[in-house]
Amino acid sequence: MTSPTPPQAFVVPPALGWLLAVPALLGALITLVLPTAQTIWLSFQSGGVLRESTYVGMANYGKLLGESGFWQALGFTLSLTVIPLLVAVVVGPLLALALDRAGTWPRRAGRIALSLAVVVFSPVAVAGAWLRGLMPNASGLATLAEGLTEPGTAPGTMRLIVAAGTFGVVCALAVIAFLPALRGATPGPATLVVGVLVTLAVVAVGLQTFSLGLVLTKGGPQRATETLAGLQYDFAFRQAQFGPGASVAALTGVILGVLGIVATVVAVTARLRITLTPRTPSVTGDGSSGDGTAAPSSDPAPAPGRVAAGVGALVVVIAIALVLAWPWMDGVLASPPSTPAGSITTQLSTWAPAITGAVVSVGVAYLAALGIGGLRPLGRASEWLLLPFAPWLFVGAGPLTVANWQNVHNLGLIDSFPALIPPLLVSVPALLVLTLLCKGLAERAGGDFFGGVFLPSLPMAGILAGAVTLVNAHDLLWPLLVIQKPGLFTAPVAQMHQLSGYDGTAPDLGAATPLLVVAVALAALVAAQLLYLDRLAIQTNRSHARTSAA
Repeated sequence: MTSPTPPQAFVVPPALGWLLAVPALLGALITLVLPTAQTIWLSFQSGGVLRESTYVGMANYGKLLGESGFWQALGFTLSLTVIPLLVAVVVGPLLALALDRAGTWPRRAGRIALSLAVVVFSPVAVAGAWLRGLMPNASGLATLAEGLTEPGTAPGTMRLIVAAGTFGVVCALAVIAFLPALRGATPGPATLVVGVLVTLAVVAVGLQTFSLGLVLTKGGPQRATETLAGLQYDFAFRQAQFGPGASVAALTGVILGVLGIVATVVAVTARLRITLTPRTPSVTGDGSSGDGTAAPSSDPAPAPGRVAAGVGALVVVIAIALVLAWPWMDGVLASPPSTPAGSITTQLSTWAPAITGAVVSVGVAYLAALGIGGLRPLGRASEWLLLPFAPWLFVGAGPLTVANWQNVHNLGLIDSFPALIPPLLVSVPALLVLTLLCKGLAERAGGDFFGGVFLPSLPMAGILAGAVTLVNAHDLLWPLLVIQKPGLFTAPVAQMHQLSGYDGTAPDLGAATPLLVVAVALAALVAAQLLYLDRLAIQTNRSHARTSAA
């Protein structure tokens, strides 16, 4: 008796990969390459909105690099990344290792507990909460903010506040990054590569610090806490000098571009790939699944000591995070019941553009990832197609704001709802992650593009769209520049105005994270952690399956 012939998978021609990458290439050209070229051109000009621009060559760079202000801002900005970097590459991987060794339920409990830190993090709200430490009746950890008032103590105080305010979210994101690297049969090389990428990402994000600096000190006192993004904002939009502002943006962009290229080259040369472990895998004698990854749904029973160590590490980290987050929690609990920052209009201005921008930028990136990683038009060399996008891997809104603001102004869109949509058509971080995932899935798909690549990668696109939505909604810089009408304020802008005393109302520190949004986002993230992210495994060219005979 012969067995029935299995249905043939629909094979998609690899040439379609080029077509799927076209929207991302066009989006990058329009919203990344051209604004970058425009920023560089503006850096050779003097003048701005208030007076006519004239070409001055390298004069802006000569003045900027010849004065101590730029170097002081660069050094201070880099110093803000030191403690968060230690948290990301020391605390994060150690906690991930403890949770992974502890077995399924401690690992999943850790994922759930840490998810809350990702959902509720809002830079403006965190900074505003710490400012409450300057009030006469302040007490506890928040009184550390008193050091922000003196030039001698302000830099050190701000470093500590940034470290405390970001501890929870940095630790949570680091654990999310390192856990998949530990799921492979040979986790050492993958963990090392992920550690390099996390290090570059933390430094790049820290170099673009804006919201915390603007709300806490506005660069003072006596420019002691000026950041690179704050210096660019001061030149371009407070003094209306686009040339010097664009020069700071261009220099920042060069640093970020180098970091992005290095990260992409490391990922490609290591042949980094992301795979999904089966829901009910066949487990080999060493506890790994047949493809060389650990089997999350059938982990061998860990020793009691490992369980205790994992649970203990999680409890310690959560306790530290709660202590450091207390100024924020206390500020949220003390928020007034009704403020303009919490109104329906403000929430609509906050979340509708954020969602729109995320869906477009991640959707375009997903199409390109399917083409590059899934269909692999250049075979094993297909990941090198990410290199043209690499300079903008870590570039946020800041370095391109001078050019983008000028474009929105020329289009007459200032103080309009469309201006709130982030001016980005492709998310390069999402493109990198999704390409590595599609690559890993394609290697095991057996030619079944739809069932083996598209469907398994679709949830990750949704997760990344949610993450980009949160980033967009909590951004302060772009909506602060393009909106002056209070009726179109986003929650972070409204909170900043409240903290500055412009409208005479007490700050509503919970406006950026309303209960409904937190509940929906937390439920979605917990489901994603348990049903999808816990099945991810990161491998490199040196990851391979261990044989049961070994």
